[in-house]
Amino acid sequence: MALLLKNGRVVDPVARIDEIADIIVKDGVIAEVGPDLKIEKGDTLDVSEKVVLPGLVDAHTHLREPGREDEETVASGTAAAAHGGFTAVCAMPNTSPVCDTGSKVRFIVERAAEEGVVRVYPIGALTKGQEGVALAEIGDMLAEGAVAFSDDGRGVQSAGVMRVAMDYLKAFDAPLVAHCEDESLVGHGVVNEGVISTGLGMPGWPAAAEEVMVARDIRLAELTGCRLHLAHLSTAGSVTLVREAKRRGVRVTCEVTPHHLFLDEDMLIGYDTNLKMNPPLRTAEDRLALVEGLLDGTVDCIATDHAPHAAHEKELEFELAPFGTTGVETALSLVNTNLVATEKLSWADVARLMCHGPRSALGLPPVSLSAGQVADITIVDPEARVEVTPEWFVSRSRNAAFLGSKLLGKASEVLVGGCFALKNGKVVAR
Repeated sequence: MALLLKNGRVVDPVARIDEIADIIVKDGVIAEVGPDLKIEKGDTLDVSEKVVLPGLVDAHTHLREPGREDEETVASGTAAAAHGGFTAVCAMPNTSPVCDTGSKVRFIVERAAEEGVVRVYPIGALTKGQEGVALAEIGDMLAEGAVAFSDDGRGVQSAGVMRVAMDYLKAFDAPLVAHCEDESLVGHGVVNEGVISTGLGMPGWPAAAEEVMVARDIRLAELTGCRLHLAHLSTAGSVTLVREAKRRGVRVTCEVTPHHLFLDEDMLIGYDTNLKMNPPLRTAEDRLALVEGLLDGTVDCIATDHAPHAAHEKELEFELAPFGTTGVETALSLVNTNLVATEKLSWADVARLMCHGPRSALGLPPVSLSAGQVADITIVDPEARVEVTPEWFVSRSRNAAFLGSKLLGKASEVLVGGCFALKNGKVVAR
């Protein structure tokens, strides 16, 4: 069966297209892209006034399964991703038990095949149990479908262990995703160290705790030649370190999150635990430096760090509540509202930062809006109005940093392998 997407604004810098055009999809593949196309048999979907992008991918998602299915599952997390406009997510390994063996990667792959609404690319643990001591089963996990390796949620504290890990991953040309946190500097910190932490009476978390680990891991990547991807950068100093490393030719990429791009520590005055995240919200100056990193190409991708938590966990006192906010359902709308609608970014930039950038950084299969390519497609209504209420979410959790926001733009359709995962703004059940 064929599908004709009619009259959309087709935007893809890889395919070198930004124009009103039609797309024909047949058997899960893009058959043709161009003006005034027709099909003899099949369905036609008018996407006039909408933006057609290559399938977005989130490089940093916590699906929580196995172990915390009360917070999220592969089924609910991928449905939430489709609702947010993503055609694929990369699943982080800090589950319970930790995803640190080939059999555990296989579990995620099989569960995604059975229940996933969008594609799932597992990221395996870098060390056993994410304890930062001994390497996990890297080779077995690669054989079962892991695309990268990370101890996300904890920084690898030993430089020696990190060096061994990089040497080993270099042999496979597999990316290492680094969570940069020096625990000896963080201590009991829960918010950015500075005037705000003092005023709130809460332990501070210095920017240096991130930056010294960023500097260390960049230097080790320079030594070993390993592919290094830095997760959820939050400070101006980190962006400067990456910018300088790229100029030297280091194989380093990085991501930033919508909450670090669009929120800062000044929002913490109300002690809202939905604003407690790791790394913490930083200063307004840090936030602006992250935006500048997007604009000048230092930052390779926008990733959500989607971290669902049960309601009762976030209802604790600020210092006791867990770190993290949901993100896959709001990310695209936030980027449109704050960056595209304000003309800081173009839709081609969105394709670069939310499709091609993460795929390149993590070595995922490429997609593009050209004939012969797999039909992973995100269609956006840039004028859609979104009010972020608890009832609006598809995720099992509601701990969103942007609850109550009124946003502009939302995915209306998502195609994964030519099949609808989202249609008319509603998730399509498998």
